[in-house]
Amino acid sequence: MLIDFSQIEPVRGPGMNHGAGEMTAQMVIHSLGRFVLNRIHPYGSIGIHEQKKGEEINYVVSGTGVAICDGKEEFLHPGCCHICPQGSIHTIENTGIDDLVLFTAVIEK
Repeated sequence: MLIDFSQIEPVRGPGMNHGAGEMTAQMVIHSLGRFVLNRIHPYGSIGIHEQKKGEEINYVVSGTGVAICDGKEEFLHPGCCHICPQGSIHTIENTGIDDLVLFTAVIEK
């Protein structure tokens, strides 16, 4: 399966799950799960929520931020990967002045 994000129209809107600021996402929904190229704009966030469907894997392409999963704070930077297990409570915040770009895969079991 090939996903070409350059062929997917970006959708801009408010921070997901009642997060702060705005973000832009390009999403593919597949039988294996959801695959998303996320851009959390400066000082924006994905609001705190329970990870109900599958395991969420966020690979940081560029930018900086913080992920908080079940109370544990993790600093995000290019090249790192934040994994949030199903049932966990988490949020992701862009703490920088540039977009926090994440490749996100939510693998549903």
